[in-house]
Amino acid sequence: MATKEKAKVIYFHHSSIRNMKKIMVIGCGGSGKSTLSKKLHAITGLELIHLDQIFWKPGWVELPKEEWIKKNKQILAEKPYWILDGNYSSTMDMRINKADTIIFMDTPTVVRLFRVIKRVVQNFGRSRPDMPANCPERISFQFLHYILFYNLTRRPVILKKLEMVRDKKNVYIISDKKSKLALLKKVEDFFHH
Repeated sequence: MATKEKAKVIYFHHSSIRNMKKIMVIGCGGSGKSTLSKKLHAITGLELIHLDQIFWKPGWVELPKEEWIKKNKQILAEKPYWILDGNYSSTMDMRINKADTIIFMDTPTVVRLFRVIKRVVQNFGRSRPDMPANCPERISFQFLHYILFYNLTRRPVILKKLEMVRDKKNVYIISDKKSKLALLKKVEDFFHH
């Protein structure tokens, strides 16, 4: 009989929460990135930038790679404070270099699948607020494949990147609701005490 492993948050602290001015929120689709980012924005007042709104043009057309990289560099150079919501491995390293805080939403695959299906049912045919106009909610085999195999293909790479910066950045790995709430409380206590 398999035992249920208790999910926990892993905190790596280099600096204090006072340095939480450039926050990256990363993770697989359905992991809760946008929800957490909105809550962090409400607490901190930092500008919230949904990378999906930049990457996608109306009609689910991807921004050309050169333009995508240029836009990321522009955000990082021009904006003094931010919350960047989105994974996007092609520009992850440049964002990690500029961030003082990285939050990895490391939720279980079954949770991510449930959330994505729920999101599609609730928003089907409409664009979500964290997406550009004329990108109605949809689901594809490719996206489901990405979610199903994320832990095998992308997660190890992200964990390695986080391990490499853990002595220089605030790194939070959030794997359940309890750890997410604990992080939000800590941020709330700092910003509003």
